Amino acid sequence: MAEEDIQIKSVRQFRRFALVVCLAGAAVQLGLTAYYLGMGHAATPRDVPVGLVSPQSKEAAVVQLLEKDGVFKVTVYKSMLDLDIGIHRREIYGGVDVSEAQPRLYIASAAGSAAAALLRNTYLSVITQQNTEQLTALAKEGETISVAQAQLLAIPPPITDSVPLPADDVNGASLGFLTQALALGGTIASVGLGRLIPRTRRSWIRATGHLTTLFVYALSSAAVVMWSMSWFGVGTGANHTHLFFIFALLSLAITASTAGAVAVLGPGGALLGMLYFTFGTVISGASILPEFLPDFGRVVGEHLPTGAGVQAVRDDLYFPAAPLTAHLRVLALYAGIGCLLVLVTNLLPNRSDRISELDLEVRDRIEGNDVHEPATIPSL
Repeated sequence: MAEEDIQIKSVRQFRRFALVVCLAGAAVQLGLTAYYLGMGHAATPRDVPVGLVSPQSKEAAVVQLLEKDGVFKVTVYKSMLDLDIGIHRREIYGGVDVSEAQPRLYIASAAGSAAAALLRNTYLSVITQQNTEQLTALAKEGETISVAQAQLLAIPPPITDSVPLPADDVNGASLGFLTQALALGGTIASVGLGRLIPRTRRSWIRATGHLTTLFVYALSSAAVVMWSMSWFGVGTGANHTHLFFIFALLSLAITASTAGAVAVLGPGGALLGMLYFTFGTVISGASILPEFLPDFGRVVGEHLPTGAGVQAVRDDLYFPAAPLTAHLRVLALYAGIGCLLVLVTNLLPNRSDRISELDLEVRDRIEGNDVHEPATIPSL
């Protein structure tokens, strides 16, 4: 009977544990589903930056037409040269020149396929509507047009892709994949390092070793990413030195900040790295452009390592004239704070005189003692 009672109790415990696991899994799934769908199920563009070259007589009307629904935010340029510079500096996603008889649209598909598609569809819709109105007006007046004029109206309006995506990255998805790989790899490395470092005594040697390991991993991670990119021809025309530095800084920002959280909070600090992977990559701007995200996602995304890293890599790959200072500042801030936390926590003295498992193992081997059970890792 005693054995049966123990078995029944064990079954009940198992059921309770299974119920808790199922509820926890369902709660996580519900939260992630709500978050992912909230960010991207109906991406609505707002204040998408575009440029305009127009004579003063048309300027006000065109600006009002583009900004009436809050979809676009128009910047007026004096000439096509200025508009082109704005595109290559990624100040705008594209623009339209209405200074000539035939308007012309300029896009930059490398800045984001969603923005390029939005500009293209809006432009074609407006031109088609204007042509229809013109033909309707002529028909009401009983006038006719020549065959040449009809052919001119039937020709699709000209569109120029000033910064196209390369043939090896036709949908622009590479940035998202690279960011996810860096975030996940950095999280795993930070957690592993966080479990390894406490096995040694706190000292400046441990602090130096911890930081050195973080820097070595960041450089190795950047090298691996660059190598894997070369397999598929991605980034062949980019400045590889700049790109390597950005990837290394992005990796360090993720690993150092996660390692700092682990050093301060313990194993629970590893959740920061998982947040980068599960939440940060969605609002990084890689697959969903910032202007297509809700305000929360837009603001938070650009201030996370994943968001700043994606924008820095995109600019370096396709927009070498664009300034990188703001993105690199965010990455450097995460990397610097993380390294500082790791340094401080490693240098702080232990609260007890106990030594670590690694120290006990070394001592026992020196003294010739048998080690039957692992020593307890001291609390830090």
